[in-house]
Amino acid sequence: MGIRFTAKARRAMVSLTLATGLVVGVASCGGGGEDEKPESSASASKSSGSAPSAQEGQSDVPLAELKGPDGLVFQITSVKRDSGGFVTVNGDLKNDGDDTLTIPAALSGNETEIIRNGRSFGGATLVDSKGKKRYYVLRDTDGRPLTTTGITSVKSGENVPVFMQFPAPPADTTEVSFQLPMFATTDITISG
Repeated sequence: MGIRFTAKARRAMVSLTLATGLVVGVASCGGGGEDEKPESSASASKSSGSAPSAQEGQSDVPLAELKGPDGLVFQITSVKRDSGGFVTVNGDLKNDGDDTLTIPAALSGNETEIIRNGRSFGGATLVDSKGKKRYYVLRDTDGRPLTTTGITSVKSGENVPVFMQFPAPPADTTEVSFQLPMFATTDITISG
């Protein structure tokens, strides 16, 4: 009887530990991700009547617009250096064409590890010409790119919010070139 009681108590402790770990994990991960944070702060400032600043999130006027194939347009709305040692590029992928467009697989890049994780914007890079370095999209420990993923098509006239995270260049580097496969290259300024 003592062994059965001990086994039951041990199972209860393991269950309690797992449940606590899951609750803490869900609470710390909560929310919809990085791409939703700027929208909430920008909408809060719109309701108070002031225009959003570069520090509050995405701006109404794009910082840059890149033309792509078949009427696809990528508008960069913010480029922000974060204290965690990375740069986040936010933007909108627009379809200015008349038909629904399939997102080209080339946007994912050609690295096997990124391609294995599905459609993404993993082919994007930042180029620091002053420091002579190219920065690729960051990946998590499972090799998934830290970008918007899973977009396979964009309907005519539709805007899809997109984000990409890169390692941050040195603090004194504020001007970089942004490259996305099949799109024009543009120079952007890092804020923050």
